[in-house]
Amino acid sequence: MLLSGCASFSSDGGIGDVSALTSERIGQPVQQASLDRSDTNRQAVRDMLAKPLDVDSAVRIALLNNRGLQASLAELGVAEADLVQAGRLHNPGFSFGRLSGGGDAEIDRGIFFDLAGLLTMPMRSRIESGRFEQAKLQAATDVITLAADVRRVWFDAVASEQRAQLMERTKEAAEAGAELAQQMRQVGNWNRRDAAREQMFHAEAAAQLARDRQTAVTARERLMRLLGLWQSDTAFTLPDRLPELPVQLPPMNDLEARAMTQRLDVQIAKRNAAATADALGLTKATRFINVLDAGYINKSETGRSRSNGYEVSIELPLFDWGEARTRDGRDSCKICQNPT
Repeated sequence: MLLSGCASFSSDGGIGDVSALTSERIGQPVQQASLDRSDTNRQAVRDMLAKPLDVDSAVRIALLNNRGLQASLAELGVAEADLVQAGRLHNPGFSFGRLSGGGDAEIDRGIFFDLAGLLTMPMRSRIESGRFEQAKLQAATDVITLAADVRRVWFDAVASEQRAQLMERTKEAAEAGAELAQQMRQVGNWNRRDAAREQMFHAEAAAQLARDRQTAVTARERLMRLLGLWQSDTAFTLPDRLPELPVQLPPMNDLEARAMTQRLDVQIAKRNAAATADALGLTKATRFINVLDAGYINKSETGRSRSNGYEVSIELPLFDWGEARTRDGRDSCKICQNPT
């Protein structure tokens, strides 16, 4: 009972650990959407949209407003619920029976506890704790992936608009050249071939401008989807040009070693392998005996004193020897240890 009483939910549902992981890698924390912060978050989003949207503001808006990310963060609550459930005992059972006949009555009473669940509670809690940590890493991975997607789409959107603006100036120049060529052709200073070449260049510039405008609209729509914007919030403005390139690149030393120690997907794979190995150990431990109940019983009969005793209920492995569950655990463990 003391062990089950210690199993409780955390104050933040694991969001604090996820936020620490994301702050270390992308420089921005993350928080889960809630009703009490919805107005504050909405106002913060609108304040950032009121001025030209830079890449960092775009990432912050996505972390606050992206519905897919919020659904991923909600999975933490499911994993934590499994962890808390694994640390709690099954409810005790109570039985009551009464038989009467010939003026006599017989009453049976009993209360039973799940001993198998009590004995395997530490192992089950360890397994679910590993899965909860794995869920935190997966949530942090989703945050970092979303931030990277937002950055890439933001650069595509700004570059597309800048390219469309450049092509519009090119089209205006081509239009002026085509008009000049037409006038020169009329006065006889240009031949028909040169005039047709200018007209063709003008037509190609107009077609390319239409394609660039369509590309800019598509890139802007992709950015709006990632940011979770709709209705009036979609009327945001982007900078006129891309930011300047950095003066120097960051150091590239020990990239492979850093990737092996810091990549979240590698850590997820390691924890997945450890959780599967623990689950295999639990399966082996409960292969033959999966049900073990023990309890106190007493019996009252008319004209006799009360009888007290105990009862043990155990599952007999006559038809199912647990070989299939053990084989499934071994195969899963092999897959986790050799993901390629």
